[in-house]
Amino acid sequence: MQILGLYNYWIVIVLMMAGLYIMIARYNLIKKMIGLGVFQTSIFYLYITMGKVHGGTAPILADGVEIYSNPLPHVLILTAIVVGVATTAVGLALIVRIFEQYNTIEEDEIKAIETQEHDS
Repeated sequence: MQILGLYNYWIVIVLMMAGLYIMIARYNLIKKMIGLGVFQTSIFYLYITMGKVHGGTAPILADGVEIYSNPLPHVLILTAIVVGVATTAVGLALIVRIFEQYNTIEEDEIKAIETQEHDS
C-alpha cells in the first residue's frame, strides 16, 4: 500500500482542488479570496512536507551527523506566507472599494451594473 503512504500529497491535492473550486464556482468576491487562501495554503503545505527529511537534523556541522534537512523550502515558504498575506490584504481592500462603488460584492451583479451603464 505505497499509495496510502503518500497522504501528504493527497491532502495537498484535496486542498488545491477545493480552493480552485471555490474560486471558480462562487460569485461572491470574499469567497473567492477564501478560495485563493486555501489554494495558497495547499502550496505551502506541499513545499513544507517536501523539505522534511526523515531522520535529518538542522544543517549544523556536528560529529556523527550525516543526514541534514534542507532549510531552503521553509525559508521560501516564510517569504511566500508574507506575500500571501499582502496579496490577501490588497484583494480585500479592492473588494471594499468595489463595494463602495457598486453596493455589492457579487460578481454577476457587478457585471449586470457594468453592462447596464455601458448600454446607457
